[in-house]
Amino acid sequence: MNVNDAVLTRLTVREYKPDAVQDDVVHRLLEAGRLSPSSQNLQPWHFIVIRDAATIKQLGEMATQGPFLGDAPLAIAVVTDDTPRAPLDAGRAIQQMELVAWEEGMGTCFIGIRDADQNAAIKEVLGIPAHLVLLTILPFGYRKSANMGKFGRRNRRNMAEVAHSERFGNTYTPSI
Repeated sequence: MNVNDAVLTRLTVREYKPDAVQDDVVHRLLEAGRLSPSSQNLQPWHFIVIRDAATIKQLGEMATQGPFLGDAPLAIAVVTDDTPRAPLDAGRAIQQMELVAWEEGMGTCFIGIRDADQNAAIKEVLGIPAHLVLLTILPFGYRKSANMGKFGRRNRRNMAEVAHSERFGNTYTPSI
């Protein structure tokens, strides 16, 4: 699979097989995040690998936006420095991890932990220092359905609605 195929086919996955994710695959996920570009090369991220089933289940119960997290065989918490650019930089790292996961036949779903009380409780469970920010917990696992990700996406705005030429409002018309 090339990068363009991954971009065109990748979908959010919320149902996972119970199969363990091997160490070499976890390493590739982490390398994809670690090697991501960042503003001023600050690399404002930390990745917490979580494999313990009881901890993952507990986190799934705590993260009300992502209860399906509890069914994943692997989770990676993404923690950042408390700086203005850190969430954007971490988003770049996360996207790279998501694409590598897709190439491996796996999926994930970005779970935002916006509720301050939930975020603080999860930070405590994971031992995250107070001065750092818990951005997300990403569940990873092999997709239950192998038919996910056919080319094309439903419910996506068309190019004319999102792409502009030279100035906002001027429709972008490709010459291809």
